[in-house]
Parts: sequence; C-alpha cells; structure tokens
Amino acid sequence: MDTFLFQAALFLGAAVVAVPLAARLGLGSVLGYLLAGIIIGPVFGLVGETSDLQHVAEFGVVMMLFLIGLELEPRTLWDMRHRLLGLGGLQIVLTCGAVMAGAMALGHPWQTALAIGLIFSLSSTAIVLQTLNEKGLMQTNGGRSAFSVLLTQDVAVIPMLVALPLLAITAAPSFSEDGSINRHLSENDSHATLSLVEGLPAWGVTLVTLGVVAGIVLAGVYLTRPIFRFIHATNLREMYTALALLIVVGIGFLMMLVGLSPALGTFLAGVVLANSEFRHELESDIEPFKGLLLGLFFITVGAGINFEILFSAPVTIAAAAFAIIAIKGLILYALARLFKLKGRSKWLFTLSLAQAGEFGFVLVSFSGQQNVLPEGLSEILLLVIALTMLITPLLFILYDQLSSRLGDSGTQMEPDEIDIKGPVIIAGIGRFGQIVNRLVRSTGHQTIVLDHNMRTIELMRRFGVRGFFGDPTRPELLHAAGLASAHVLVAALDDPDATTKLVTYARRARPDLHIIARARDRTHVYRLYQAGADDIVRELFDSSLRAGRYVLENIGLSEYEAAQAEATFYQHDRYTVRELAKVWEPDVATIDNLKYQERARELEKELETALSTLLDQRDGPDT
Repeated sequence: MDTFLFQAALFLGAAVVAVPLAARLGLGSVLGYLLAGIIIGPVFGLVGETSDLQHVAEFGVVMMLFLIGLELEPRTLWDMRHRLLGLGGLQIVLTCGAVMAGAMALGHPWQTALAIGLIFSLSSTAIVLQTLNEKGLMQTNGGRSAFSVLLTQDVAVIPMLVALPLLAITAAPSFSEDGSINRHLSENDSHATLSLVEGLPAWGVTLVTLGVVAGIVLAGVYLTRPIFRFIHATNLREMYTALALLIVVGIGFLMMLVGLSPALGTFLAGVVLANSEFRHELESDIEPFKGLLLGLFFITVGAGINFEILFSAPVTIAAAAFAIIAIKGLILYALARLFKLKGRSKWLFTLSLAQAGEFGFVLVSFSGQQNVLPEGLSEILLLVIALTMLITPLLFILYDQLSSRLGDSGTQMEPDEIDIKGPVIIAGIGRFGQIVNRLVRSTGHQTIVLDHNMRTIELMRRFGVRGFFGDPTRPELLHAAGLASAHVLVAALDDPDATTKLVTYARRARPDLHIIARARDRTHVYRLYQAGADDIVRELFDSSLRAGRYVLENIGLSEYEAAQAEATFYQHDRYTVRELAKVWEPDVATIDNLKYQERARELEKELETALSTLLDQRDGPDT
C-alpha cells in the first residue's frame, strides 16, 4: 500500500509540473503526460512496476468511451454504418495485410506475422480522442472519420482475441523468470478466474454474452430513471457521482466477466443513455475522473518504456516505429482520398491514426501467453507501440502546421458532416446566436448550430457547445442539418445579405417552418419581411430600448411609468414597421421615397400622442 500511494503521489506531482509546461510550449497535454512518465520512470528510476496503477488508469479510456457514447444516439450510429464498416474495416484489413507482408519479409512465420499485423492495425483511442476533443476537432469531417475507425478497431479487438490462440506455434510458451511479460500473464491468469463463460460451450458463451449486453441495454432504458429519482430524493450531491461511477465500473466489470472489452460495454451504455434527461448530469460527474485517469494512463505508458532494449538496438527499433507510422499513414491517406476527405480533414485523418494503440499492449501480452510471439519479440513490439504513441502528439503539431498553411493559401475548407438532428437550427453563433443557443439549450432542447467561421466553431467547442462548420446559406448543409424536420430556424448571421438569402431559401423549401431572423436595421427588416421571416429582431433595438427606459427612470419617472412608456414604444414600433413595409420599395432609396417619408412622419406623431396620453394619465385630470 505504501508503494502504491508513493507511486500515485509521484505520478500526480509529475503531471502537475510537466503538463502545464508542455501545454504552455504548445506541445499538448498528452505529450506532457508521456514526458512526465519517462522522467520519473526510465530517466530517474523513481518507479518500478506500474501495472497496479495502469489497471486503474485504464478506466480513463473506459470513461472516455462512456462519455462519447452519451453524445451519440442510436440513429447516429446507424448513419455512421458505412464509415464503421467501410472506412474502419478497410483500414484494419489493409494495415494488417501490409504489416504482415513486411514481417514475413523479415523472416517471421506467417502466424507470427499475422499477429503482428493485427497488433499494429489498431490505433490509440485514448490519445487520439483526447487530443481531438482538446483541440476542438471532434466534429470536423476528419475527426468524425477518425472516431469511426477507432470505434471499429475497439470492436475488432474481440474477434482478434478469439483468433490469436489459433495462431500458436508450439504447445507451451517459454518466458524468463523476471520478464515483464511473465508478470502481465500472471495477472491475466488471476483475472481469468472471474468469468461467467469459462468452461461453457461456444453456444453457451454466446448466450451469456448476449444476455449481459441485453441486460445493459434494458437497464439503461428502464432502470436509470427510477434510480436517479431515488438518488435525487436523498438531496446528497455526492450520490450522483457515486451512481455515475457505479454505472461505469459495474458495466466494465460485467463485460470483463464475459470476455468483452469494458470500453465497448460502457460505450454501449452511453449510447443507450444518450436520450436520457440525466445525460448532462452523468457527463459532469464523470468528466473529472476521466481526465485524471487518462492522464495517469499516459504517464504509465511513458514510465513503462524499456530504454535498455531501446539503447541495445536504437536504429532497429526507431526504424520499426517510423515504418509503422509510414505504412499506416500511406494507407490512411489512400482511404481518405477514397472516401473523399479533403483539405484539413484528409490530413487530420491521416496523421491522427498513424500510431499503434493501447490495445496493442493487451494483444502483445495475450499473444505471448498463447505462444504466438516469442518473448524477445514481445518486448520489442511493446517498445515500438510505446514509441509510436509518444510520436503521436508531434504528428498533431505537424497537422497544425499543415492546417495553418492550408488556411493561408485560401483553400476552401469542406463543411463538417452533420450527424445529429434537432428541432431548432441556429445559423450563426456570434454574440447574437450564442445567447439564443444558451437559452434554448438550457431548457433541455436540442439545437443544431451552424457557422461559416471555423475559429468561432472551435472556440465554442472548447466551451462544450457542439457546432458544425459550413456555410448556412448552402441548401445541402441546411438539409443535412435537418431542415425538412426542424420546427424553428434562427437566422443570426452577421452578413445581412446572407441572412436574407438564408430566409428566402428556407421559406421556399419549408413554407410551414417558423423563421426567426436577426436584422441589421429597419431597412433590413423590410427585406426579411418580404423574404418570409415570421419574427424579426433588430440586433440593437432591444438594448437601445432598455437604455431609453433607464434614462426615463433617472429624469423623474418611476420604474413602472418608464416600463409603461417602454412597452408603448415597443408596440407602436412594431406597428410602424408593418405600416412602413407596405410603402417601402427595395429599388428606391429611402430619401427618394416620398410616400415612405410622409407615412413615417404620420406614425411618429401617433407615437408622440400615445406617449403624451400616457404621461397625462400619470399626472391625473386637471382641476
């Protein structure tokens, strides 16, 4: 226990120092965690075996996939099926085949070569998703494509674990007495005693597995609401956190009992709970633990790098690591072009997935246990996996450089793929649109946010606002956002002409749609009125009206009287706009429109009369 607490304190201290420094240098938090692990592990030798902490830290990956599942709906997964099966499946098959061919060329038997191909066909879910979320790139086309591949890989781990024992070369493995592989295997053996499927025939394993998965789905649908209501009745805030952790840890444990990935099980649970009213509560409770445990996971990866083996053959191991990145990068680039990813998205997809992944550690250890890989090769493969993961943050820095150059060259960015639907579409997330979005979402309603400014979208994502990049005036983007089924469209673009264009198309495509539009000035109000907007809000009108009310309150009127004057002015102004719209002509300047000017003077006199009457009523009848 003393050693465990010492390691935990050491890891946390290293993270507190290294991660802020790495972030300030622009290297990202993931590289900071990895460097912290290297410093306290191989460099100074302050920690030894990290397997105990690594088992705990691996739940960071589990919690991350649970949170991702909460952001998805079953319909969204169905819409992603082509990418999951096509893009993700092709990546695994092509990478496995290419690496297998290279391993056989180096003289390895086909069984060993196939195992190596399977191991390196996987990428790091933890590093990639953490970095994509950190940089606000998750909702881009490249980010969504990368997520599809990672999800396919996580599911593919299951059949890989089933297939690897069939590749065993001899009957019994041989391990060194003090090697790390032996320690991993003894732990795996100890965990294997807890199993619901051990000793069952194949059909029994299938039934138990399906039963557990069905139980998770049914519990998510029918049990979460009464349980949350029961917890709510206690009025103890910490019970919400305890319940959230119980859901994640309990489902992860159940999945381990049937031999499946805990991350896959919690992801499934997250998807089931995506439509629950408790989704945001779960997210806020799990998020701090996810970040901390992911950080510990990255530190254990850095601390577990065996530099003795690296220094014994630095050229060979470094060449193997870069060869894996190059092979995967070429395949990913080809797939990006095949699936029509362009510009930044193509490079993000290519560079983000070119490393090996944390599940590779599991497959290497399991392959050694099944005597698919010899002991010496297992140690080298573990080191190559760790090195590729260590290089990954540098690949993201390379992406940032390429992205900035693409932006400077004026390359048109492709719009994001919109994978959700909602009753409210908000086009424009500037100062005006932000307030509207916050109010609507705070009441629990889903919004689809569109904006043509990528910097604004990325900034909003850092604050948890999910938005999509693209030109809202483009019909194909509007239809992808759910124009056909939306109830309300909010046109809040900065450009008045773009707003008018958007309203005109939306009204023509959906005569029954309720359209709320932001107007620059009164002239713009008339254009939007003719375009078909239902409610038109001048961007400075309400704030100016409120300022006028404050003036009245400070020159002798009471708050009630000032509010009455404000309400009278507001109602009369709405009437004025409707009346002037009848005589306004878009092709005639206001200064040349005599009918408009005459009617405006008449309406202004009516306003003065109405306000004078209101003030006379305040003073009372003359005596």
